[in-house]
Amino acid sequence: MKTSRPIVVRPQPRPDVVASLGEIDPIHARLFAMRGLTDAVQLDYGLAQLAPVTALENIDAAAELVIGKQQQRIIVVGDFDVDGATSTTLVLRCLRAFSFADVEYLVPNRFDYGYGLTPEIVEVAAERSPALLITVDNGVSSIDGVARANELGIPVLVTDHHLPGDELPDAAVIVNPNLRGSRFPSRNLAGVGVAFYLMARVGRLLEQGGADGASRIPARYLDLVALGTVADVVPLDHNNRILVQQGLLRMRAGRTVPGIAALLRQSGRQLSRCVSTDLGFAVGPRINASGRLEDISVGIECLLTDDDATAADYAQILDQINSERRDIEAGMREQAFRYVDQIGEQRWPACVCVYDAGWHQGVVGLIAARVRERCHRPVIAFAREDDTFLKGSARSIAGVHIRDLLEAVSSVRPGLIEKFGGHAMAAGLTIAEKSLGEFKKIAGEQMTRLYPQADFSGAIVTDGRLPGSALNLRFARSLRDAGPWGSAFPEPLWSGDFDVVEQRTVGEHHLKLRVRPADGGSIIDAIAFNQAGGAYRGVVQLAYKLDVNEFRGVENPQLVVEQIAALQSGAAC
Repeated sequence: MKTSRPIVVRPQPRPDVVASLGEIDPIHARLFAMRGLTDAVQLDYGLAQLAPVTALENIDAAAELVIGKQQQRIIVVGDFDVDGATSTTLVLRCLRAFSFADVEYLVPNRFDYGYGLTPEIVEVAAERSPALLITVDNGVSSIDGVARANELGIPVLVTDHHLPGDELPDAAVIVNPNLRGSRFPSRNLAGVGVAFYLMARVGRLLEQGGADGASRIPARYLDLVALGTVADVVPLDHNNRILVQQGLLRMRAGRTVPGIAALLRQSGRQLSRCVSTDLGFAVGPRINASGRLEDISVGIECLLTDDDATAADYAQILDQINSERRDIEAGMREQAFRYVDQIGEQRWPACVCVYDAGWHQGVVGLIAARVRERCHRPVIAFAREDDTFLKGSARSIAGVHIRDLLEAVSSVRPGLIEKFGGHAMAAGLTIAEKSLGEFKKIAGEQMTRLYPQADFSGAIVTDGRLPGSALNLRFARSLRDAGPWGSAFPEPLWSGDFDVVEQRTVGEHHLKLRVRPADGGSIIDAIAFNQAGGAYRGVVQLAYKLDVNEFRGVENPQLVVEQIAALQSGAAC
């Protein structure tokens, strides 16, 4: 029997906090209060509630630099993930709509040039004789690349959201809400959020200079901002929820770029009912796959085109690449799971490192995430970059800042890590292959030193019990529409006891159930993905989400089960 993860219910909010959220559904009010909301204003997702554009440090200098190059060539240098692709697309679409004379983009192929504005990618850009380089979703750690651009007389505007190191590049201007001393209210902006703020300021200044309607152009592309923000898994604070919700509203109204609409159709999702999870689990992975296996330019071109047929063609290509990615990931995941299972749960280190010489470096981030789900601790997955170096991708758990951990390793053993960067929950690094053993040892030691109370239980945090009377289509729809849900503002997850009425295996790996709340109520369908193989009788405890399942145009409520735990001796797993 597979060991069940412990279930922990979020602390219940004070009644006065719940009341402060206004006259809304009481279950909704409790959910919002448990997610830290204390005022009804935090549920207002109108654009007027956004943090002021001018509050972002250096934004005026950046906008003036861009406007000063309006009649010259500008090259946007992006990153090879969804945040980078949407950032690149947003800036190109806005600058072209602003009637800038010559705007191009360049995204380094991860296998040829690595991450960010490297000296090598600057050399490639220089061949096009740009008057300005704008980095999006990268650049704050590109010391050498910016230096090389300066040597060539090319000014660089860095827009980024990654945490800066001790040294900043000598760029003409840097816009990043995570710069030391920043007082910007939302440090959780994704790269595309920073790009949006820059374009919003450019539009406002252009309009003040006589370009009628320029200030309204960036808002046309809030669909791109929503996609990049959700896909980059940045915390959905109030500011980011506004950006995401406004983007979703545009999509549902049909006012989205053809590429997003095509990718939603390709993945079987409905544009008119699009929610944040559709972006995170359907659209995002298809674009990401092109950057992981081939060239993110395919994804960018899909988002840039205004032709529906062309967008559909790109969406089909991206879907095929994503299928290939899934096949590669499945083989790597099996190897990684076999490795950690051989070690044994009792001997898992505080920071798990996995590596195989045959792994694909574009997929190691996904493997790190999968192993983290299995081991419930920080994981770093490595693949060969070349004959000398390994490329690593790290994923963390709540309470462990993975970039700080890498910083500690680098401080204890200078030179062990060639380069690194990232966030609290995800980071990337490069080390020499010969140093892997030493790195594992020091990473484990620093993990234990910095986070002696780290929670490795993998506890499932739920919102408690949902009354059986609420397990209906109306309430399921209301939960779906109460978002946007995402990182740091999680979709409601419930726990409770149910009688198993029926069960069967579907699609070889999934368990289809019909259950009834143990405290009374109607029978409801449930699906437990990748949990086939168990036989359940009597009462079980479920951790689940209440979802809306649509089949042949008919909607019904459905439980999406995260975990089944047997409560009676007659039940088996």
